[in-house]
Amino acid sequence: MASHSSLWLLAFALLPWSCASWALGHLDPPLPLVLWHGMGDSCCNPLSMGAIKKMVEEKIPGIYVLSLEIGKTLAEDVENSFFLNVNSQVSTVCQTLAKDPKLKQGYNAMGFSQGGQFLRAVAQRCPLPPMNNLISFGGQHQGIFGLPRCPGEHSYICDLIRKTLNVGAYSKVIQERLVQAEYWHDPIKEDTYRNHSIFLADINQERGVSESYKKNLMALKKFVMVKFLNDSIVDPVDSEWFGFYRSGQDKETIPLQETTLYIQDRLGLKEMDKAGKLVFLAAEGDHLQLSEEWFDAHIIPFLK
Repeated sequence: MASHSSLWLLAFALLPWSCASWALGHLDPPLPLVLWHGMGDSCCNPLSMGAIKKMVEEKIPGIYVLSLEIGKTLAEDVENSFFLNVNSQVSTVCQTLAKDPKLKQGYNAMGFSQGGQFLRAVAQRCPLPPMNNLISFGGQHQGIFGLPRCPGEHSYICDLIRKTLNVGAYSKVIQERLVQAEYWHDPIKEDTYRNHSIFLADINQERGVSESYKKNLMALKKFVMVKFLNDSIVDPVDSEWFGFYRSGQDKETIPLQETTLYIQDRLGLKEMDKAGKLVFLAAEGDHLQLSEEWFDAHIIPFLK
């Protein structure tokens, strides 16, 4: 759920890092990178995804960066982040990645806010081309139960979404047409959520276990989750590390390791955790706000 301006910190004062070995003729070019933006954003906004794409290209010479555009225009891309069925979006992205010859040997992926769980769905559903590392910035992997803030220029839309979710998040019509409803997770009405969530309950294996989902996610080399300690948008913020409210109430949260999803290992996260494949990173800022230095130190190593 990214605002158009919240990521500007990543764009300035670029500090180039040495890529001399590749520049001097190293045989293996850097692995391509796929980006998926958040709610209310677009693939190429110069203050957010455009800035990140440019930054990565400057830091890793020769890298191919694909910033996903969901729709035929930037305006459609923004609109679809609110109103296009997530399963349709994931299916379209899977086709796009499969058709891109530059991704055949694999790629890394970075998802921002809701783009984090959407790219996880890509990893689980579409193993080819292979995703190497998945980096999720503020992704709501156990869903949300609240919409505290929203990109300011979409205040009317955000107000409408809040009212709609409170009234009938799990009705068939709303599930199929409102993106945020598809990862709305009501901890008080867990049965209703499990039975009627058309996206999150599926990729989190709430209604049964797909061995392919589990196998495909476990094929990742690293699953990196960035949690924003001062996040004022994601509710609960623990969802960014796969934690959530303890079932039956909306006050106490529990970490991933105490959830049924982890204990039963429905996604293979327990095995991945023990194998050192899960990386939990904490950033001090608000939602999607990172310093250039933090990005350099913590994220760039996963893209080399």
